[in-house]
Amino acid sequence: MLLQRRRRAVMALLAFAVCVPAFAQDPRASETQYIAREWLKHTDAGNGQAAWQAAGKKFQAKQTPEQFTQELAALRAPLGALLQRTLNKAEFRADFPDQPLGEYAVLQFRSAVTNRSIVIETISLERESDGRWRVVGYALR
Repeated sequence: MLLQRRRRAVMALLAFAVCVPAFAQDPRASETQYIAREWLKHTDAGNGQAAWQAAGKKFQAKQTPEQFTQELAALRAPLGALLQRTLNKAEFRADFPDQPLGEYAVLQFRSAVTNRSIVIETISLERESDGRWRVVGYALR
């Protein structure tokens, strides 16, 4: 009887421990991850024009759609096709290097590709004045 109670108590604690992280997650993480993954669909397809159009104003101000398309091809083509992409982390901050205070997110993905085992993709987003998150930076390593 005592053994059964202990087992139930341990099972209840394990169930609680598994559920707590789901409740503790910042709701912005789901929203920004969705936006980043939608944007990455354009880059995965090699469609720099669409990725540029879906990006934020700061991203667009840095380069023309043609420049980004060329840069994207140079970065992504050697990697081959995407096999899998997993979110490593999502960070939120009010300050961002060389930018005014605002709402920023930095998402890091661990991505498996055909011509290289793993690449790290970093997507920076900003909540723009209309309240929507948009991509303002993309880096591969």
